[in-house]
Amino acid sequence: MALLSIAGLTVRYGAVEAVKGVDLQVERGELVALLGANGAGKSSTLNAIVGLADTAAGKVLLHDADITGQPTETLVRRGITLAPEGRRVFAGLTVAKNLRIGAYCRAGDLAESYARVFELFPILKDRRNQLAGTLSGGQQQMLAIGRALMIEPEILLLDEPSLGLAPQIVDTIFELIARLRKGGITILLVEQNVAMALDIVDRGYVMAGGRIVAAGSAEDLKSSNIVEEAYLGAH
Repeated sequence: MALLSIAGLTVRYGAVEAVKGVDLQVERGELVALLGANGAGKSSTLNAIVGLADTAAGKVLLHDADITGQPTETLVRRGITLAPEGRRVFAGLTVAKNLRIGAYCRAGDLAESYARVFELFPILKDRRNQLAGTLSGGQQQMLAIGRALMIEPEILLLDEPSLGLAPQIVDTIFELIARLRKGGITILLVEQNVAMALDIVDRGYVMAGGRIVAAGSAEDLKSSNIVEEAYLGAH
């Protein structure tokens, strides 16, 4: 049984069909990429999974239980969390308070969760009392991921974590994602940096025009021209 399954997922914005019958699965412990050019439907797929976009058709299953269309706060409590595109930290709050918001649905002592995040991102520990809006772009991305980890999720969704970052910082972010996977966290990664994504993921799906046009192991996708064709609009 897959941890997360999507079957026939369709997302519409008015008359525009952004996602067209997408099927994908993520097994426990896997790091899976969802690749494609801008406008391919990747972020809409993630948003539908977490209840931020309405599902026009299809199903989202967690542990074989239908969670389609459930409110986002319910899905967070069930263990699905998203580090969104653009980071979206609370600029006027401290690093520590941003992390606390990530665990809003958890009761009790959060010391272990803070410790785990600070172990992954030592710079956040050093700057825990600093306003999030004064962090660099890379540090804000670390904060967005750390905030998503505060609920100790079953599956972590990452939407374009390298977007807008300097190349050296991108390297750091991908190293951290690889560490999370080695630590046993299940991850579905949306990313435009195909080469770097395929260096760290187990499997990948390629989207174009709202559809899955290819799927396979990282090695299979590296050796195929299907990814390049999808980015160039051949589909």
